Amino acid sequence: MTQLLEHELGLTWVLDEAMHRSAHALVDDGRVWIVDPTDDPDALERVAALGTPQAVVQLLDRHNRACAKLAAQLAVPHLPPGAPVSGAPFEVRPVVRRRFWREAALWWPAREGLVVAEAVGTAPAFAVGDGPVGVHPMLRLTPPGALRGLRPQHLLVGHGAPVHGADAADGLPQALARSRQDLPRLALALPRLVRGG
Repeated sequence: MTQLLEHELGLTWVLDEAMHRSAHALVDDGRVWIVDPTDDPDALERVAALGTPQAVVQLLDRHNRACAKLAAQLAVPHLPPGAPVSGAPFEVRPVVRRRFWREAALWWPAREGLVVAEAVGTAPAFAVGDGPVGVHPMLRLTPPGALRGLRPQHLLVGHGAPVHGADAADGLPQALARSRQDLPRLALALPRLVRGG
C-alpha cells in the first residue's frame, strides 16, 4: 500500500516496495509542481486536489518513472534534470554531473525545503548508520559536495519518507560527513537488503 504523507511543502507518496520509491507534489499559492512521480492512482487523485499543475520535474536522468506520461496527461511541461523551473518558489541546483548520472535538487529557501532524487535517501539501503539519512551506496566514497552547507527543515528524497526539523537539518550534514565511515555498516547490511528484509 502506498503511504501518503502531507507536510508543509505539499504531499509525498512512498511506494511499499523494497526500494521505497518516493514522489512529491510541491504546492505554493494554488500551484503544484510534481517531482519524479510514480503512477499511483490514489496519490495522483490527492495531487489533483492540491491546485493547478505547473510542470512535472524530473530530478534524475534515470528517474523516468511516470514523468512523461503524467506531463502529457496534464498538458504541462516535462522538465529534465537541471532544467530551470519558471516561476517556481524554489531553485534548481546541480548535485551530480557524471557521464551516467545526472542529478539535480530543488532548494526552496523561504521554506527551507530540499528535494533530492537519489544522492541521499532515508530508505534502508541509504540510512545504514545512526541517523535517518544516508548517502547513496554508489556515492559513499565521493559524497555530493553540492549538498554541503545546507541545513533544510524539510528533506524530501526519492527513496524513503521525508524527514523534518532536526532529523533533516542535522541528518543531511551528518550523512555526508559519515558517508565513508558507514561503508562497513553498508557491507554488513547488504545481505539483508538484498533479501528485502
